[in-house]
Amino acid sequence: MITVFGTGTGTPLSPDPALSSAAVVVGGRRHLDAAEALLAPGAERVVLGPLAPALDTVERYVENEEGQGVAVLASGDPGFFGIVRALAERFGPAALDVRPGVSSVATAFARVGLPWDDAAVVSAHGRDLRTAVNVCRAYPKTAVLTGPGAGPAELGAELAHRSADRVLVVASRLGDPGHESLERITPSEAAARDWGDSVNVVLCLDEKRVLAPVRTLAGPGRPPARWALDESEFAHRDSMITKFEVRALALARLGPRPGDLVWDIGAGSGSVAVECARFGAAAVAVEKTVDGVARIRDNAAAHGVDVRVVHGAAPTVLSDLADPDAVFIGGGGRELTAIVTACARRTRRSVVVAVAAVDRVGAVRDALDAAGFVSDGVLLQSSRLAPLPGDVSRLAAANPVFLVWGVRPDTQSATSVDFLERRSS
Repeated sequence: MITVFGTGTGTPLSPDPALSSAAVVVGGRRHLDAAEALLAPGAERVVLGPLAPALDTVERYVENEEGQGVAVLASGDPGFFGIVRALAERFGPAALDVRPGVSSVATAFARVGLPWDDAAVVSAHGRDLRTAVNVCRAYPKTAVLTGPGAGPAELGAELAHRSADRVLVVASRLGDPGHESLERITPSEAAARDWGDSVNVVLCLDEKRVLAPVRTLAGPGRPPARWALDESEFAHRDSMITKFEVRALALARLGPRPGDLVWDIGAGSGSVAVECARFGAAAVAVEKTVDGVARIRDNAAAHGVDVRVVHGAAPTVLSDLADPDAVFIGGGGRELTAIVTACARRTRRSVVVAVAAVDRVGAVRDALDAAGFVSDGVLLQSSRLAPLPGDVSRLAAANPVFLVWGVRPDTQSATSVDFLERRSS
């Protein structure tokens, strides 16, 4: 049996037969030092650095040292983004006896007096920081588990110019009496500091929206029950809005999801950006008209989502934006080909373009093909039911729209979200 003890942010370790009789004890240096008086004098101590050598040592004892136990010491709840996953994959869940402590996420939220059943939790430890950044931008309450090169300074630097309204709570040395620290600062302030290696977790909060309505499902929210919303659910000018039939297919090709960043170029009413944000993606709407900028902000607020609105014309303003996962282009005029080329150069996954004029379809496809994308498209012609006198209906034809898209070849089979885990305990 491998006994896994959670320690660090909860009650200190107490005497336990599984600990005092263990032939080998695995843990970080501070965990081993704290438990020294509770260990058998002859027990082998394995300091956790690279995980593979430690697992090899555990396997040697499990296979060859019958009757001698193994103890693993870990911070907080080792089943929450912790070592339990690696141990279960290597030795099977039946070989584990897990004694969880209080996770750093639960402790940090407790210290600031907030519930966290509606929080997004994302790990930046050994992972791409951009995922954590995009989750922080999309949700009002996010906990980020930090790591080397992905701490408060790096997170703050990414958020300072893109989500300056967020507040960061940096929790350090949780569970260490006399040294525990929680600092509430702006992203810019976090970016200017050297935080060392004592940070446990960073909370990223939109303080106006940290208390969500009571729900029965933990996590920051379910996917929307409806999408491709009717045009009447958005403020727009003179029907200048991506129609719901076009929006439905555009969303299918964009594939917005938590951790993504999506650009909506020539956003108009911002309907595509708002819908992407409702799926949990961070969304940026680029719009060149002043009244359009205000309209997008109003629509985002009406649907309870965050959309960063950039006032300016593409492709000029795109250089200041973080690289997107997917791009929707709903406007462009004479600059359309240049915009498609610029977006294809920057996007990680896909570009989707709505075109009214048939003359521009070929140029859009050529730009996507030249960027190495696999391109395709359809002509969408829909007719909606419209009432006639006598309680009968007719078909009212909508203007035809070409939807052209390009997908990077190495991303076409990516269908699952494996970088974000949302847990309730």
